[in-house]
Amino acid sequence: DEVELTFVHRAVGGITENDISLAATTNATILGFNVRPDRKARTLAESENVEIRTYEVIYKLLEDIEQAMLGMLAPEFEEVVTGEAEVREIFRVPRIGAIAGCYVRSGVITRGSKVRFLRDGTIIWKGAINSLRRFKEDAREVREGFECGVGLSDFQDLKPGDLIETYDEQEIARS
Repeated sequence: DEVELTFVHRAVGGITENDISLAATTNATILGFNVRPDRKARTLAESENVEIRTYEVIYKLLEDIEQAMLGMLAPEFEEVVTGEAEVREIFRVPRIGAIAGCYVRSGVITRGSKVRFLRDGTIIWKGAINSLRRFKEDAREVREGFECGVGLSDFQDLKPGDLIETYDEQEIARS
C-alpha cells in the first residue's frame, strides 16, 4: 500500500529511441525481457541518464522489481532498551541545573544515548543524556550495579523514584 508500481508504456520488440524519450520525460526505468536497445537508443539513454535493465530470466526481473520496491519503503525502527536506572536523589547545581543521582538497575547507561523518563509507568520526557558522571569523574558509560550522576539538556522536573530508560533505535527490515 505504501509503494506503487506504474507502467508508463508496454510494447513488444526492441528498445527504441522513442522508449528512451518517454522514459526520460516520465523519469522512468526501462525494463526489457529478451531484448536489447539498438546503438542509437543506448547513446540517447546515456545522454538522458535513463536506466535500462534487460533480463533473460523472468524470475530475475520480478526479483529486481520486488527489491527496488522494498528499497522505496520508508524504514521502520524498533526501540531496544539498553539500560535502566532509578533516580535516588536530585542535586541542584548552580548554572547547570538538576543532576539526577541514579542507581543503574540493568544494562548500561551511556552518555549521549537516547533516554526517556518514566514516572509511575508514564513517559514524562524524551531526550538525550547531556552529561554522565561517576563520583566527580566524567564517564562514557556506567554499568549495572553502579551509581552515577545524569545531567539532561532541557529537563529539570526530576523526582526521586523516576526511572531513566536508555534505548537505541534499530532499523527493521521491511517486507
